[in-house]
Amino acid sequence: MTNRFSTPARSAAESVSAGISELPEWSLDDLYPSMDSPELQSDLDKARQDATRFKENWKGKLADLANADPAGLARSVSEYEKLEELLGRIISYAGLVYAGDTSDPVRAKFYGDIQGSVTDIATNLLFFTLELNRIEDAVMDSAMEAEPALAHFRPWLVDLRKDKPFQLEDRVEELFHEKGITGAGAWNRLFDETLTSLRFTVDGDDLALEATLNLLQDDDRDKRRKAAAALANVFSRNLRTFTLITNTLAKDKEISDRWRGFEDVADSRHLANRVEREVVDALNTAVIQAYPSISHRYYAMKAKWLGLDALEFWDRNAPLPNAKRRDISWDDARETVLSAYSGFSPDMAEIAKRFFDRSWIDASLRPGKSPGAFAHPTVPSVHPYVLLNYMGKPRDVMTLAHELGHGVHQVLAGDQGALMAATPLTLAETASVFGEMLTFRSLLAQAKTPEERKTLLASKVEDMINTVVRQIAFYQFERALHEERRSGELTSERIGEIWLSVQSRSLGPAVRLGDGYETYWTYVPHFIHSPFYVYAYAFGDCLVNSLYSVYENAQAGFQDKYFEMLKAGGTKHHSELLAPFGLDASDPAFWSRGLQMISGFIDELEKMD
Repeated sequence: MTNRFSTPARSAAESVSAGISELPEWSLDDLYPSMDSPELQSDLDKARQDATRFKENWKGKLADLANADPAGLARSVSEYEKLEELLGRIISYAGLVYAGDTSDPVRAKFYGDIQGSVTDIATNLLFFTLELNRIEDAVMDSAMEAEPALAHFRPWLVDLRKDKPFQLEDRVEELFHEKGITGAGAWNRLFDETLTSLRFTVDGDDLALEATLNLLQDDDRDKRRKAAAALANVFSRNLRTFTLITNTLAKDKEISDRWRGFEDVADSRHLANRVEREVVDALNTAVIQAYPSISHRYYAMKAKWLGLDALEFWDRNAPLPNAKRRDISWDDARETVLSAYSGFSPDMAEIAKRFFDRSWIDASLRPGKSPGAFAHPTVPSVHPYVLLNYMGKPRDVMTLAHELGHGVHQVLAGDQGALMAATPLTLAETASVFGEMLTFRSLLAQAKTPEERKTLLASKVEDMINTVVRQIAFYQFERALHEERRSGELTSERIGEIWLSVQSRSLGPAVRLGDGYETYWTYVPHFIHSPFYVYAYAFGDCLVNSLYSVYENAQAGFQDKYFEMLKAGGTKHHSELLAPFGLDASDPAFWSRGLQMISGFIDELEKMD
């Protein structure tokens, strides 16, 4: 799943009071009719039988096939792709059912049982990629040259071999695979279910996490303060659990990294993202160097707007004074995003429209539903699904634009097939952030007054700071935590110290991080589910800023190049995908160009004062 931070959610009753009702819920029938459907059981049985047969037919034979029968090797890869598609369909359905209500014990058991079954079945397939990687490069190259059906999978086979230096002996890989469900997988589930169960009391109201976080954007400063205190209070009471989860998963990762031979704590993520450490380091350095000109400057200006000498941490996302705020209906949000997409490309809008027309979106607000937002690609033979918790705020419209961007990307890349459709995380954020930018630019063009334009610009700057500066600060936090964990467990207090240190540097002197904020690391799911994922957001935002500047100055043909980039899925390296636009992520100027767009928006805001 592709996840996104802090899309606020609240109960259905609260949604009606806000004038946001009748929100859509998805239909998962295109995957399976129900948890106990014969179709699902039949596919589980088929997957189990086919995987057993696959192992019997191909294990120990791949090297000989590469030398003597490339067509046979191509058949084995094709069969493997079909099994991956089938297993992906099953686990996608289970994951989406669970996301619909993580508090339901029936769904939780169903998800756990399906995870266990899929893990067991996939154990029979584990040999395949390991054995492929033991074939000599020259032999594999000759086989692909001799057999077009095998050459079709060249991008996947070449990409797979990048993992070769870090793969282990087959039995060790099987052990890592099978114990994943009782190891990291179990700790992830504990985190999710703990977070979902938390309740926060604000002015007598019993709220879930996302509804409480949403109050940090309230007009009433006292309500923001009370929400911040409620968050800190509950996080503090649960620190032992979150600290244990974090320490355990960091150690689990360190063990895996050590066995596989990764040097840096983030190298396994860089490999998975198919991006060089030097490129990420350049991004990291560029953003840190831009702290003073972006986040420090903006928050000092915002404190002045709010009549404060400094912002308390609960003021950081406060609305601007006198900003006109209204709840945006779901129909208006739909029209806003589709209109912005259509202005760029009618084809892009048509794909996005399917999500609304065919019940591929779950936007409703209900207890137990997974917080935040995501676009899940499921499998190429079906279609993606989008989850968000829609509360009618402008940021919710941007979240809708973001996740539909993912959805469009996933639809276009689906033609690459189950093995080659997935895009590395660094490029997976391209279409989503581009969709946000299109929507923002459309709204900005419609602004009727300077005050409305200022509000839109400020909101966009804050989103970009949250996407770029905040995520790089998150990356810095993770680096420090994982590096220190190598020497032993970290106490809750020590983790809080690291958190405050990196947040203080990134936010600057105009933001005071008072008592309680040292616990706010606890609720960020990416630290648990996908260590070091967070820099992908900054990567994607800066990339899109550079890409959008090309679009604004481009001659005809930009849209075609853009669609070709999305259709490529995981078949090309980021350098190949960006080359047609004249962009190079290894060039430090590339990142500066992206950051200059944010700085330029702040320049405009300063001139409005």
